[in-house]
Amino acid sequence: MKNAYFQVVKTAEGYGLKIYAAQDGGEGIRIQELISYLDSHDLNYDLSALKAVVDKNETTVFPLGTGECPPIRETYILSISEDNMRAVARFFPASETGSRMTAAEFRNDMPYRNVKFGLQDKIIDQHFSGTGYYCFNLPVAVGKPPRHGKDAVIEYLFETNVNTKPKVNEDGSVDFFSLDLVRPCHKGMVLARIIPEDPGEYGMTIQGNRIKPREVKRARLEFGKNIQLSEDRLSITSLVDGHVTLVGGQVFVSNVYEVENVDTATGNIDFNGDVQVNGNVDTNFSVKATGDIIVKGVVEGAYVEAGGNIHISNGMKGMGRGVLKAGGNVVAKFIENATVEADGYVSTESILHSHVTSGTEISVTGKHGFITGGKVQADSLIEVRTLGAEMGASTIVEVGVNPKLKAQYNQLQKEIADTVAAIKNAQPVVANFMEKKAKGARFSEDQLNYVKQMVATIETKKVELSQKSEELKKLSAIFDPDKKAEVHVTGEVYPGTIIVIGDLSMTVQSSYRYCKFAKVAGEIKMLPF
Repeated sequence: MKNAYFQVVKTAEGYGLKIYAAQDGGEGIRIQELISYLDSHDLNYDLSALKAVVDKNETTVFPLGTGECPPIRETYILSISEDNMRAVARFFPASETGSRMTAAEFRNDMPYRNVKFGLQDKIIDQHFSGTGYYCFNLPVAVGKPPRHGKDAVIEYLFETNVNTKPKVNEDGSVDFFSLDLVRPCHKGMVLARIIPEDPGEYGMTIQGNRIKPREVKRARLEFGKNIQLSEDRLSITSLVDGHVTLVGGQVFVSNVYEVENVDTATGNIDFNGDVQVNGNVDTNFSVKATGDIIVKGVVEGAYVEAGGNIHISNGMKGMGRGVLKAGGNVVAKFIENATVEADGYVSTESILHSHVTSGTEISVTGKHGFITGGKVQADSLIEVRTLGAEMGASTIVEVGVNPKLKAQYNQLQKEIADTVAAIKNAQPVVANFMEKKAKGARFSEDQLNYVKQMVATIETKKVELSQKSEELKKLSAIFDPDKKAEVHVTGEVYPGTIIVIGDLSMTVQSSYRYCKFAKVAGEIKMLPF
């Protein structure tokens, strides 16, 4: 490919402009560029006739004048990109009686054009040593872009996924024993290491100005006790045999506190780590742990709270007073007459007359797989085999709003209402005082102090109101009325069951099988799978 170009040449009558046609799809003559060239060398021409010749894109000579052919040296124009990373030269050939520019002259000219870096010597030499590249965008200088680095990365050398769900066996039963919830570690084991950040490299514009690569993030290992940091601060090692977990970006190693039963022999348990109960947790006792709690027997009317997961092999007989509260997931064979709160998911074979809330989803599977009575809430999904009861036990299932966030939202609304009421109750007292004072009434020191206290209360409550209103605004932004949330019934749903999705609710009027409930066009609809 070769662009069209032009040259002032000798003719029989004097001199003219020879136009060389483009080849192999090259660019034609830029008429404005040609006009500027002719004008800069005081060469006369007929513009209309010149345009007509250029439009033909043929090799021809256009007459310019009589007399001697003017001696015109090879020239060029230089264009610099907006980002200062590229300079392009367009060369124009010398006339037949003129002389060529040299490579040395061109290079010496570059600093005066503020081009100090990235000269493309090979391309420049090719132009001046050969016939030349004319009327062609020749890249004569190219800057060096910065090489952007990479953020530091923490590599954890143990299993960090705690969302292990129970396995459903071929016969439909659920295996609540083989969950592999414990992440064992041994003394001397490397738990995590940092792959250091790569800062990258500076770039350079053709003017010689440095270009800084983007900022990269460093990493820091966060950990608790029983862990040692290496001298180079790039890795951590366990100092004991125990159990390793990752909580909120921090690595913890703790020994598991193990007991046979939680009863009068042990009293209440409050442990900084994991707790394993090989038997049962009796009524009125409590088990609290910052990590996971595993109960291989039954939990009765007890209080069980874990910073991590709760796993109960033989279920929960709450007796109307039992509570399970987990910062992670809750897995239990059954849940009966209990209150359950999980920031993660809840998985069980049955829920009977209980109030169960989940920050993600609730799965009630297995041979029975029923939810009967009570209220069950999840953020995105409730999956159940049988929902409600033939005898009409009041059963409510709700999805679409994180239960914990909804509780915070309702509490904030109540606190705002109370604050507004407190301000309204105090304002008449202050207003009455100011009215009497304006009429010349005198007050005792106790009365003055009381009014000062009321004024301070109003100001404090106004600040509280502003703060709480801002919190409510932020919390309101989290609620998405259009988020996908569904109730799946793989068996049968009975009449009288109440389905709540976001801000909508419906009461099931007829029995349905193998269906799902979802919000469609502002209504709750029963849909087939």
